[in-house]
Amino acid sequence: MTDRPSVSISSRKQPKQARSNELVAAILDAAVQVLAREGAQRFTTARVAERAGVSVGSLYQYFPNKAAILFRLQSEEWRRTTALLRAILAEDARSPPERLRRLVHAFIRSECDEAAMRIALADAAPLYRDAPEAREARAAGDLIVEAFMREALPHAPAAVRDRAGDLIVTTLSEVGKSFSETPRSAAEIGIYADAMADMFCAYLDSLAQA
Repeated sequence: MTDRPSVSISSRKQPKQARSNELVAAILDAAVQVLAREGAQRFTTARVAERAGVSVGSLYQYFPNKAAILFRLQSEEWRRTTALLRAILAEDARSPPERLRRLVHAFIRSECDEAAMRIALADAAPLYRDAPEAREARAAGDLIVEAFMREALPHAPAAVRDRAGDLIVTTLSEVGKSFSETPRSAAEIGIYADAMADMFCAYLDSLAQA
């Protein structure tokens, strides 16, 4: 059966019993392995089902097509990223510069740890990047960044805060992706993250003084 990127990316149904949860977990684990080994272009439901040791029919009970599986994997990635943002940027006990520095280090480490999966999911992005579900998933992270920028730049105009937040997030994401495409040592990651954090903190400080 040929997968079509135009069809629904939503899961067909949600597992309600322990056995069903185990089946979905096995399918997703197999999908990660197939995606990392084969890449997005050779990723198929048949390969995932074979790797998971289940029938294609069983897979289709929960995922109607390969786009639905890939979107589920991407959604899990978005949830992890959102949790990381919330845990660090909303930590009131630390100053905004301290939080930003911790975020840069955690994000760059995460990018390097999961580089192969992120690259493969990026290749598959055309299947779901314009879907309503994708926009909703990204919006949660945007709200966290907006709240942080209000704390970091309380006296700056909203337009300045929005531009600064977008610049930091975009730079962190794009540069982090590029940096992680080459295997890195822990020391390299630390040095690079420190340099990025210094740059971002200096930028925020200049805006605060303006």
